[in-house]
Amino acid sequence: MVQRVAVIGAGPSGLTSIKGCLDEGLEPTCFESSDDIGGLWRFKEKPELGRANIYKSVIINSSKEMMSFSDFPPPADLPNNMHHSEVLLYLRLYAQTFNLLPHIRFQTTVISVRQKTNFKVTGQWEVETESREGQRETRDFDAVMVCTGHFTQPHLPLRDFPGIESFQGKYFHSWEYCSAEGLEGKRVVVIGIGNSGGDIAVDVSRVAEKVYLSTRSGAWVVGRVGPGGLPLDVVGSSRMDALIRKLFPSWANTMLEKKLNQALDHKLYGLKPKHGFFAQIPVVNDDLPARIISGRVAVKPNVREFCGSSVVFVDGSTIDKVDVVVFATGYNYSFPFLPSALQAKCGYRLQLYKHVFPPALTSPTLAVVGFIHSFGAINPLAEMQARWATRVFKGLTALPTEENMMKEIEKDTAAMYQKFACSERNPLQVDYIPYLDSLSEEVGVRPNIPWLFFKDPTLALQVFLGPCTPYQYRLTGPGKWAGARQAILTQWDRVFQPFKTRVVTEPKPDVTHSSKLSIIMFLSGATLFRPLWVQQPENNSYKLKKFSRLILISLTNQNAAA
Repeated sequence: MVQRVAVIGAGPSGLTSIKGCLDEGLEPTCFESSDDIGGLWRFKEKPELGRANIYKSVIINSSKEMMSFSDFPPPADLPNNMHHSEVLLYLRLYAQTFNLLPHIRFQTTVISVRQKTNFKVTGQWEVETESREGQRETRDFDAVMVCTGHFTQPHLPLRDFPGIESFQGKYFHSWEYCSAEGLEGKRVVVIGIGNSGGDIAVDVSRVAEKVYLSTRSGAWVVGRVGPGGLPLDVVGSSRMDALIRKLFPSWANTMLEKKLNQALDHKLYGLKPKHGFFAQIPVVNDDLPARIISGRVAVKPNVREFCGSSVVFVDGSTIDKVDVVVFATGYNYSFPFLPSALQAKCGYRLQLYKHVFPPALTSPTLAVVGFIHSFGAINPLAEMQARWATRVFKGLTALPTEENMMKEIEKDTAAMYQKFACSERNPLQVDYIPYLDSLSEEVGVRPNIPWLFFKDPTLALQVFLGPCTPYQYRLTGPGKWAGARQAILTQWDRVFQPFKTRVVTEPKPDVTHSSKLSIIMFLSGATLFRPLWVQQPENNSYKLKKFSRLILISLTNQNAAA
């Protein structure tokens, strides 16, 4: 029977895995190679080999309500898109609130994870660790949760850039970048237009003579600021939005790209990619268009070669007297402490059932948590993976047979490659809400929206039309949280709170509406809406979405005024 669980890594995925173990009555021991929690979000003045690194200016792309853990809403006064120091503060509050720190062994590196000789009977693992002083220890565990992430091994493809050995300037991977200090007045080329490449190009352009941002494939660029100045991911991530994208994928993609190009003509700016918007995670950057239009950043095609201090691009253009080149070329991923048999791949991705469980194990006692990409925040995904994994460990939820899991992996991989622009550097991606719903069904916590409309219409409208925040997965089932309903109904208050540094007073409306009136409005609107629906069916999806927005705005205003 599983009782003792080894958790490898004390970043966000590791922390929520510790809590998942405690919630199920298991005994977690977390091994963290550094001297603090936070993983990626722990800023270091100097990069440390084998660990993720961030730069001083990093702001999280996901807003706080969307990246929160499902039973721990962020403090209302924290900004919506937090600086990395505030993300770390939130993680500290989470660890302190649920008493996670006593279960962490700091400055302890996992060297190897091996199946015990009697694994077929016990499902147990031998975990060998090494302390900072070099002392090694081997302990037995009933299960293992791997939470080490995938931003620790920089990918520096120098072979793809002829002449780099003769380059007279300085070059390094974005993993080494800390700040723009020392780059004042320099000519800088940034290779790669992922989120790191875009951030670094903008950051350096404030002090450099000129920054050139080189991209092979282009990218869609979106800002953190959405309609009305609200966080973009809050106003565009409802279950209604997901349903429309599922029913009308081509239309949804075309409409979104059209809207993005109205704000920023990607072709004009040299940014337009070959792939559709939903095929790859976009570059989230509010400042990049402004740096391009002011000439501080120039977008260039892929680099063909280096010649001394010059950089030659594939279109034949050349930039002379380049001082610094930053390779924002992604990361390699591997788990060197795991047996090689558990690192088999299906295409570019690891063979993991629902991106969590290796299918070949006779006992499902090892889970990978947080190794995933999506258009949504990682924290809710990792938390749901951990909740599922711990219930599988306890035998409360069963996995399919190895054969069926392999079939599902192959089917899922084929669908993923067809839908997304996957590559060796970007091996996996999932649809955010469908993936969460899939795992939540395994756990038994998927919200029953039709039942909610019958039982609690006010809550149902927020769950269906409002942002799909993680609290929805604490409304029912194992791990049900009594505060989930209130967290959902007050999420807009926490979104608005950070803006209230200067309150503009207006006459308050006489608010006497109740939640029942909101439902009457909904039903009445639907009745009035029906003739238009029948007369012009070709525009149904647009009308449905617009009508839904009106209802949500009405509810939001009502809650705010109340």
